[in-house]
Amino acid sequence: MTTNQRFQQAEFAAWVGILGNLLLAVLKVVVGTIGNSRALVADAVHSASDVIGSVAVLIGLKAAKLPPDRDHPYGHGKAESIAAIIVAVILFLVGLQIGYGSFQALFEPIVSPSVIAVFVALFSILVKELMFQYKYRLGKKLNSDALITNAWEHRSDVFSSVAALIGIGGAVLGGYVGLPWLVYLDPVAGIVVSVLVMRVAWHLGKESIHNTLDHVLHEEDALELRKTAESVHGVIQVDELYAREHGHYVIVDVKIAVDPEITVEEGHDIGKQVKEKLIEDHAHVQDVLVHINPYRK
Repeated sequence: MTTNQRFQQAEFAAWVGILGNLLLAVLKVVVGTIGNSRALVADAVHSASDVIGSVAVLIGLKAAKLPPDRDHPYGHGKAESIAAIIVAVILFLVGLQIGYGSFQALFEPIVSPSVIAVFVALFSILVKELMFQYKYRLGKKLNSDALITNAWEHRSDVFSSVAALIGIGGAVLGGYVGLPWLVYLDPVAGIVVSVLVMRVAWHLGKESIHNTLDHVLHEEDALELRKTAESVHGVIQVDELYAREHGHYVIVDVKIAVDPEITVEEGHDIGKQVKEKLIEDHAHVQDVLVHINPYRK
């Protein structure tokens, strides 16, 4: 898959998220307001935040595909991880807002929500789970932090919609069976939603920050890269190899040991072959920096 094809698929997925979440947010806020459901309105805010998150992912993807320049010789791949961090922060703040609003509702008179709110919550669960599966698998395929983070945003919306469904269903049931206190399950569900949202945001933000701070592949993950470098004729051993993650690709820093008796030009040619083979054999390797060491027994 070419870089251009990768970004086309990722950008299409981002647009699916934007349009899908916009539809759900409008549907939930309208039905939640008319149907007197705090939980559904809180879930609508969550879906609206997903729109912002998908827009951030789209911007990050467009920035990430910019070619290397003088100020960014290693490319702009980390823009995807930065977009993922922005999404996580937005998600956490939305979780706080949902929790605060739902907690306040516990101390106010509450009207039992409408039955239609139950069906909207069910519809939301189905749509968001489909969006999660689509974006998560595509994110893994394209090695995109931003898409994977955005996918988990959809999954958190599934959890929040399930919590909303339980709260709305319990509140509606309370009206039918003459248990008015069950109506408070609706705002309680809103609080549960907020905790789920903040928990997901925390874990996603933590992982994205970790990847942004020049994280290198673990030794077992870089083993194939090391074997490729060692397979080049003239390389006696690989002294060091670090693969730094830059979003969907890696930059490899490798130190190789060669025969100390060969010429500088011969050593240079060996290093050039190592670079070319690593890039050719591993699609996620964008650039390689090779340092030549004289072999010492």
